[in-house]
Amino acid sequence: MAELTQLDEKLAEVMGLAQAAKDATAKVRKLVDDKQVDATLGRMREEAIETAKRCEQVAAERDGKKSAIKAKARETKTEAQEMMDTYLGDDADGLDGLEFLTMAEAGEVGHVEILGVMGAKAGDQSVTKLVKWAAPIQERHLANTRKASLKLARAEDPLEVS
Repeated sequence: MAELTQLDEKLAEVMGLAQAAKDATAKVRKLVDDKQVDATLGRMREEAIETAKRCEQVAAERDGKKSAIKAKARETKTEAQEMMDTYLGDDADGLDGLEFLTMAEAGEVGHVEILGVMGAKAGDQSVTKLVKWAAPIQERHLANTRKASLKLARAEDPLEVS
């Protein structure tokens, strides 16, 4: 398998996190009983799918590295899914799900920003274009999960025994 540069690895991580976000948003949607939050999570899921697709398109342009990048992306996705499974046990509720997504989205924002810096430094126009598209979406996802978390937190009875 081809050796990956740091830029290739960051691209793979962004791809894997987007793939994991597709599954995470679907799981959290099942935990949330709020139509507005559900709709937001649905949009986020679709955008995660599109992000992963665009990452794969950029990976396909990297001379002989597509398979290695996809393998690294699968590894990242698996790690993220393991974190989700640990955080969202059998007794998880919607607020737990949104708390997890807030952490996950913050990680995605950071990875996309790092990919952007590396892509710019390398003069990689494909990566730069991807990041220019993805960064505002990831920032919006983080803002939306934070907003939804706080909405559900306000609906909680803070003195109720859990």
